Amino acid sequence: MAEVKSDIEIARAADKRPIQEVGARLNIPPEHLLPYGHDKAKVSAEFIAQARGNGDGKLILVTAINPTPAGEGKTTTTVGLGDGLNRIGKRAAVCIREASLGPCFGMKGGAAGGGYAQVVPMEDMNLHFTGDFHAITSAHNLLSALIDNHIYWGNAEDIDIRRVTWRRVMDMNDRALRQIVGSLGGVANGFPRETGFDITVASEVMAILCLATDLRDLERRLGDIIIGYRRDRSPVFARDIKADGAMAVLLKDALQPNLVQTLENNPAFVHGGPFANIAHGCNSVMATTTALKLADYVVTEAGFGADLGAEKFFDIKCRKAGLKPAAAVIVATVRALKMNGGVKKEDLGTEDVEAVKKGCANLGRHIENVKQFGVPAIVAINHFHTDTPAELEAVQAYVAGEGEEAVVCRHWAHGSAGTEELAHKVAALAESGMSQFAPLYHDDMPLFEKIDTIVRRIYRGSEAIADKSVRNQLKQWEDQGYGNLPVCMAKTQYSFSTDANLRGAPTGHVVPVREVRLAAGAGFVVAICGEIMTMPGLPKTPSAERIFLNEQGYIEGLF
Repeated sequence: MAEVKSDIEIARAADKRPIQEVGARLNIPPEHLLPYGHDKAKVSAEFIAQARGNGDGKLILVTAINPTPAGEGKTTTTVGLGDGLNRIGKRAAVCIREASLGPCFGMKGGAAGGGYAQVVPMEDMNLHFTGDFHAITSAHNLLSALIDNHIYWGNAEDIDIRRVTWRRVMDMNDRALRQIVGSLGGVANGFPRETGFDITVASEVMAILCLATDLRDLERRLGDIIIGYRRDRSPVFARDIKADGAMAVLLKDALQPNLVQTLENNPAFVHGGPFANIAHGCNSVMATTTALKLADYVVTEAGFGADLGAEKFFDIKCRKAGLKPAAAVIVATVRALKMNGGVKKEDLGTEDVEAVKKGCANLGRHIENVKQFGVPAIVAINHFHTDTPAELEAVQAYVAGEGEEAVVCRHWAHGSAGTEELAHKVAALAESGMSQFAPLYHDDMPLFEKIDTIVRRIYRGSEAIADKSVRNQLKQWEDQGYGNLPVCMAKTQYSFSTDANLRGAPTGHVVPVREVRLAAGAGFVVAICGEIMTMPGLPKTPSAERIFLNEQGYIEGLF
């Protein structure tokens, strides 16, 4: 058997084209590409504004079953499908999120695809890229500094320092910073108060950047951020302390989508990166809507399983941006289905058809959930070399029993040649006119009822529960005019429940809502459920321990 190259070895050997050639495939003139080196560029705001008069292509969402340590390959499939559509003669573009440094040096790894279905430059994408995350971190922390400075110099807005809700962020996993006390050291350093850090991808500024439609909309949303409350419980906004203008200045370049390429030199927009387990988990509206004006098919992904990423894509991103997805692809692997069926990771190489059948209950739940939104779906089985014919047939037979089709895809090993069949079927599905997309709930439904609807209809729980203080907070926000906002569930990605170890398709579980946060600028209410953290920690053996520069100066260990 030939030696299997690592993702980074494959990426490093890529025959990349100058980014101007990639842009030309979408009719983007060179003068409207702002290059970062030779292989990545930002698309100018002027060109994006000009393209808004074009018709829209077909939007295809790639989602997945609940993630497992066995791997599912959602981004890999997104890239493979984009390449496959181009292979069969369609003009297609890929839209994915940028990678956070936290998971890259922690446990999850990068976010550029894998094997021969990758977006390049892989090292840049997984590290500093075009500096978007640094700009978001700086803008967020500028607001944090302005809050404490406002209080220090007399507190003209009468901010109650016990009710400052705006925390700080950094793009790294660091559990030591979850809860801290700041401004220690005496009068010169301000008023001591309890605060903490979230990871940058959980920042409301990240969500705002990914939902904004242009620079003016960005600045308006930044001004709408609630940073805390006065003693009379009235909200204090970022605009009240004159922070919105300077924050927008820091973000003006970051707002412009990044254009890169796949290994097969097809266009890919990589922009924004909110996590799906603690934020809304989709790439930017700017990138998606721009791609739809330039390509006939746009393949995008939503983070983690369909219970988190797809639900938020439909209920938050599509609702806010007026998007109408034409089709959805649900990614599954035999390995992950076996884990959902009770097999340990070390035993995944052994054929176990019964475990596959048992684990298919998780896949079936996601198929049902996507169909609840009126979007037609197809299953992509991301092939591993350890999969046996009997196991693959078991998945296809189960999906056929659900009234859908499952296609075996070999894009990791063969690139677009491994997704030709999927590309033909997805294109036919997108063109069929079958999509009758509608969000899960109406805008005017009470906030807690929205949470409970997601729990019952998507997670199949018996109910959402919350302390009286949480319910009172939601009611107060409704009284202040925020009741029409969608909800963003912050929950473990590993299960339909709040118990990460409860795999498969559990029913009847209770989902406790521990805390709620109002993201008025982004335009949603965050419901924090169970033990989920908005600042992850590093694992016992972080990936950072295996990342280094070799003697030639190349990066090793970055997946």
